[in-house]
Amino acid sequence: MAATYTFDVFSSLDGYGGVSGGDWGGYWGKQGPELLDHRFALYETGQRMVFGANTYRAFAQILAEGAEESVRDPWVTRMRNLPATVVSTTLNGPLDWPDATVVSGDAVDVVARLKAESEVPLRSHGSLSMNRALMAAGLVDRVQVTIFPVITGRTGDAPIFRGAADFDLELIESRTLDGNIQELTYRPTLHV
Repeated sequence: MAATYTFDVFSSLDGYGGVSGGDWGGYWGKQGPELLDHRFALYETGQRMVFGANTYRAFAQILAEGAEESVRDPWVTRMRNLPATVVSTTLNGPLDWPDATVVSGDAVDVVARLKAESEVPLRSHGSLSMNRALMAAGLVDRVQVTIFPVITGRTGDAPIFRGAADFDLELIESRTLDGNIQELTYRPTLHV
């Protein structure tokens, strides 16, 4: 049986994964105790993280600099201590990550092999372009979008689904955290 692959992403209401400029701060300044406790619990069970090279580099830089207060959140520490696969044709090991392995090659081939061989679920936080390609290849079992109550029309960057294929989504789980953050988990199916 193939391991389940979850594409986990934070988003503004208007579909951006980050901001360029402005004074939003991490989580757009909207995180609360329910979100942080829930994220901590998500990373409690055995799983393997999968990152593209750009996301790995961004995480490694932020964590090394301690630039954002949110990087000290316990769930981030827990995520960083999970085994990880970094898909890259430009990085070489060893990486500044406790249990990370660099695998060279096409992400679709690498993740297909991981899904077939892994004894634990796979999860990717971020890695937008890689996960759009994996969705198009039918390798993403769950899309977990955490929507923060902000619109970032002027400062939003990293449009999460820009350039993605078309998908039908089956809602399989939803929850409200801290009264105004929505976590929606979908099963994607390529729309043909």
